[in-house]
Amino acid sequence: MPLLVVYNPVCGDRSAKALFDNHVLPLLSQHNLTPDKVVATESSGHVGNIVADFLTSFPDQPISVILGSGDGTLHELINILNNIPSSKPFPRVHLALVPCGTANALYSSLFLTSPEDDPVQYKLKSVQAFISGNHRSVPLNLAISVISPPRVAPPAKAAPKQFSISAVVASTALHASILHDSEALRETDPTMERFKTAAFQNITRWYYATVELFARKGPEVVEVYDPATGTFVSHESSTEDEPIVDLVGPFAYFLSTVNVDRLEPAFRITPKAKDLLQEDGTAALDLVMIRPMRDPSYVMDSEEARKAFAEKIGAVLGAAYQDGAHVNLRYAEDGSITTEGDGPTVVEYVRCGGWAWEPDDIDERAHLVCADGDILTIPTGGKVTCTAATPMNDQTGFAVYA
Repeated sequence: MPLLVVYNPVCGDRSAKALFDNHVLPLLSQHNLTPDKVVATESSGHVGNIVADFLTSFPDQPISVILGSGDGTLHELINILNNIPSSKPFPRVHLALVPCGTANALYSSLFLTSPEDDPVQYKLKSVQAFISGNHRSVPLNLAISVISPPRVAPPAKAAPKQFSISAVVASTALHASILHDSEALRETDPTMERFKTAAFQNITRWYYATVELFARKGPEVVEVYDPATGTFVSHESSTEDEPIVDLVGPFAYFLSTVNVDRLEPAFRITPKAKDLLQEDGTAALDLVMIRPMRDPSYVMDSEEARKAFAEKIGAVLGAAYQDGAHVNLRYAEDGSITTEGDGPTVVEYVRCGGWAWEPDDIDERAHLVCADGDILTIPTGGKVTCTAATPMNDQTGFAVYA
């Protein structure tokens, strides 16, 4: 199988070149593996062109790519390849990931770390899986976000739709605001601490929107996590005859994942998501929502109420660092957060086939959408629809050596 080695020299802490020169390439040489090409990306989006040109050099053949990057560069690769006009799908791209980004959500989910791990050897686990000879790879599902402009008459005058494909996360609300604001902090703080700084800046915001949740194939209903049983059960508002669930805001948090159960090594935001990787041919999004109006102590939206609720959001996000314990939190009658009783869950943890988010026109921040770190803006009067998708077959799409 043709082998391409490509890395992003400026992602994360800018250590990718040294890692490849000192460890990745020598490891390949030790196993008598000679890449057909070794390339460093030079600009945003360059990775997609590199891989597209490589595919052209080996037409109709699946390829292996050792990719040194973060989730953002992988996002660029997937989107550029999917946007290239073609009469047929491109052959499967098998990826050996080398985590060089800031959070490395996909790698952290596929390869759990432990204190005993040697830092360099941990980063080579996917490459080791590639060179092992069995070439087992995990197919990636994708989350396809479509931003639709408002309807106009005649339709020919409508603005074009925007598309973005995620392999990790699609979100709105707090997470999208954090990613939006963290970019301004990247130059001064390339570490994950910048996300905490951005979170503090946005923790008191609420986001007004209406939401639709769509069922996935198989269950044919929207499912919600039940902490009492530790399983997903049918959502009370979803039946096979009427599967769509309608929700109203405000929302404090709204984030869905695909392929991953965490956004950084310890932040396990959708703790049951990896179960889906064992279900062949199943496409689903695991979605975490926090709606302030579920709080029994909620009276009205006010600055004081938002400040008080921010402490609860902080507690929820803190619990996500405790092996995903946030999905077990409930409200007591007085609105305090507990792990006991049968009160409403603080977090609505949903498994669905997709969702639609239509922001309130005057809520500017509710118009932000995050797709694997890429920030998009919903136009006034528009909405975003996100749908889970699987590869067309085992000869197309993307897969990771694991």
